[in-house]
Order: sequence, then structure tokens, then C-alpha cells
Amino acid sequence: MTDMKVRIGFGLGTRTNLNDETYGTVVDALESHQFDSLWLSEKISGEAPDPLVAMAFGAGRTTNLKFGMSVMVLPGRNPVVLAKQLATLGRMSGGRLLPAFGLGAVDPIEQQAFGVERSERAKIFNESLDVMKKCWTGEPFDHRGDYFNYEGVRVLPAPKRMDVWLGGIAPSELKRVGRVADGWLPSFVTPADAAAGRAVIEEVAAQHERSIDDDHYGVLIPYSFGVVPDVILRLLAKRRPDLDDVTQLVPSSWDGVAQLIQQFVDVGTTKFVVLPVDEPRNAEQWSAHIAEAAGTLLPLEVG
Repeated sequence: MTDMKVRIGFGLGTRTNLNDETYGTVVDALESHQFDSLWLSEKISGEAPDPLVAMAFGAGRTTNLKFGMSVMVLPGRNPVVLAKQLATLGRMSGGRLLPAFGLGAVDPIEQQAFGVERSERAKIFNESLDVMKKCWTGEPFDHRGDYFNYEGVRVLPAPKRMDVWLGGIAPSELKRVGRVADGWLPSFVTPADAAAGRAVIEEVAAQHERSIDDDHYGVLIPYSFGVVPDVILRLLAKRRPDLDDVTQLVPSSWDGVAQLIQQFVDVGTTKFVVLPVDEPRNAEQWSAHIAEAAGTLLPLEVG
């Protein structure tokens, strides 16, 4: 463990209500307690703030805290415009941007908002990410695809580095990580899932003559110190019908979170995003909550 760069950040899920001035208090608390990162989820029809705006706002009032998306929907966005926005934010923040993308929720409202048919999402995702990576080279490029066509396009400024993180544990998602991603950040997984998924990713990456850094394997861990809401239990049961007890995915104390993190560390996972299912209700509670988390979790960081 002493050779591993373990880092711990906080996440805000799609059910978050943190979209007012309290968000700034949370950002300041995470920075002052030296948490590694803050990750923003995306839901057009929910209270969650827009991740791009929230990341820019947070980066502008901090110097060390990193910002990521868990995740930003890619199909339905202009990949060239988004590549420009993210490159700008990455440079202005001093390289503190951790972009992570997904296909979007299987939800009629969300799918309408992005204007993409469910059957087209994966193909659009793959091509969009390809276009964005070409944009980030800073060099002129041509692209001929099923959804996008460009000739001599050049996007500046070019980021010094832009590591793309992807999630998912389905076979197709693991293969995509191996083919095109720089990091893996799944959610609702067990340590055994993480170990098995990493093996698949590394095998696929090797087949494509590429590799993923050892410290670019992470996991998002939801936790709840009260009764897990029924809506979360239903979601977990739907996502993980293979588990007899889905509550094992949601620790119920700081010690429980710490123990689960250690189990993931033991199988080679080094990056963690802890996400409160039941969020504090105001700025004062948030500040106290983050201070408690720092006292228990940050001593686990090594490297």
C-alpha cells in the first residue's frame, strides 16, 4: 500500500440539491481539508447543477482541489465546442480537470433533452470522443464519420494533458475503457468487481497496444448514515440483480467507508469518490460533515 498514490474526493450525485451559495461553502471546505477532488453529476431534469458551470465556479475559488464529472453526457453535445470548453477550463485551472463521460441515463426525459435516440448513443459516444481527442492535439485535423465531418479544424488552446475517465462494468463498457480511456471510475461495484473489471480492461488495452496507469483505477462509493432511501434501493437492485444484499454497496458509517476503501486498495484501486446519499441540509452541516470525513478518510491517503 505504501507504494500506491491513494487519493480521496467527494461526489455529488444526480439527486443533489447543492445548487445555490452553499456549493461555494462545500468547495471551500474540501479545499481547506485537502481532499483530492470534487465530482459533479449531470441530470437535466433534476436539481443537480450543470457540471461544466459548477466545475468552473469551483476551480475559480480554489488552487489545489481537482474537479471531475461523474459523469457528463457526451451524445447530444457538439464535440468540438465541448473540447474547446474543457481545454480552456483545464488550462485555466492548472490541469485540475478530470473529464469523465457517459452515454446518458435510460430515461425518456433525459433522452429527449439531449435529442439522441437510445439505439444511437454508443455509436455517437465513440465518435464524439474520437473527435475530442483530435481537438486536444492542437493540430489541424480531418474527420469523416457517421455523425460528424470536419476538414482542417483546429482547436486552441491545446491542453497540456487531458486524461479521460470512463465508468461502467458491463462487458461492452469495460472493453471501451480498455480501447479509449485513460482511467476507470465505476460505481455500485464490489472489490471483486473492481479486480475482475481491471483484468478485462488491461487485456483489451494490451490488444490495442496501449496501457492505463496503475493509479488511474478508481471507484465511486455511495454511503448513507441513515436508512437507505427506497429509490436508491430500487436503483441498486436494478443495477445489481446479481447481489443478494445490495446494501453492501452503501456503507453506513465513516468506519464502514474506510474499511471498504481499504478492501478496494487491496485489489489495486487507488482513486476514490465518496458520495453522500443523504446530504447535509445546510452550509453549517456540510462543513461539519466534511470535517468528520477528513478525520477518518484522509489518513488513508498514501503516496
